[in-house]
Amino acid sequence: MRVLGIETTCDETAAAVVRLEPGGAGEILSNEVMSQIAEHAAYGGVVPEIAARAHVEVLDRLVARALERAGTALSDLDGIAAAAGPGLIGGVIVGLTTGKALALASRKPFVAVNHLEAHALTARLTDGVEFPFLLLLVSGGHTQLVAVRGVGDYLRLGSTVDDAVGEAFDKVAKTLGLPYPGGPEIERRAEEGDPTRFAFPRPMLGRAKPDFSLSGLKTAVRIEAQRIASPTRGDVADLCASFQAAVVDSLIDRSRAGLRLFRERVGEANAMVAAGGAAANGAIRRALARFCGEAGLKLVLPPPQLCSDNAAMIAWAGIERLSLGLSDDMTFAARARWPLDADAEAAHHGKA
Repeated sequence: MRVLGIETTCDETAAAVVRLEPGGAGEILSNEVMSQIAEHAAYGGVVPEIAARAHVEVLDRLVARALERAGTALSDLDGIAAAAGPGLIGGVIVGLTTGKALALASRKPFVAVNHLEAHALTARLTDGVEFPFLLLLVSGGHTQLVAVRGVGDYLRLGSTVDDAVGEAFDKVAKTLGLPYPGGPEIERRAEEGDPTRFAFPRPMLGRAKPDFSLSGLKTAVRIEAQRIASPTRGDVADLCASFQAAVVDSLIDRSRAGLRLFRERVGEANAMVAAGGAAANGAIRRALARFCGEAGLKLVLPPPQLCSDNAAMIAWAGIERLSLGLSDDMTFAARARWPLDADAEAAHHGKA
């Protein structure tokens, strides 16, 4: 089975072809991603209208390149999958409409993919993880702990009550005058800094319900930066290191609470999986490795390029759904919000 995936939910335009091997493993035949960082850098964040226009300009070329690099013609495909949300609605419409048009023209099955489900299932593409597993989803728009029980079967255990991790990284970077995107920049500066210099709060620490909060931590960094008045490079490095250490401590404490709740409500987890752009952060990855080692739990970390938004994960989610006989018709509408767990309260922030 070969499926073309299309991803346009935020500021990455992406197209990929993924093949399902006879034994059930996935092989990425092509994975084209065009970042829009340069277009948004001047604004310090993603501008939805600019993002949507950029998707329109490059998506057709990117799809053609993905097919060419995969050595696959449109007629060779077994299905076409496009992210239908959650995300910036203008961008979502571009990818979803393109996917529908290609499916209609080629008479192939169409799958409308939940972007969050694609993140959740990436570890099955890269490592063949068996259900159920605990997912820590950390990105610009999401911070959630989810019990992944099967394709389309998700139980949200905890979520952020304010900012998402990636959002907090970007806002702190902006406060400190660092370039966009802020996450990688803070990680680089933190390597030079002292993580113990500033005693920033660890929100929600010790609470039984595995929810997250990052707004107060972000405010604490801003207050400290203003108190210093004219921070030196060393001050900025220490602020970044202390902020990152607080985020890591919070994530681990909340993951501990999430694992406890997972075991109560689902049973034993086959693995813990981290996904989303912030899961590419080295400090977060190292801390999760220590945590899972102590908990006796297998940790699966997809490679960084498959943690950030990409189309290979959309194609794979399409394969997972098509394998179960699931597809969608052309009336499927783009969604700005689309929680993984239909029973969970809609998230307060981001694309959830």
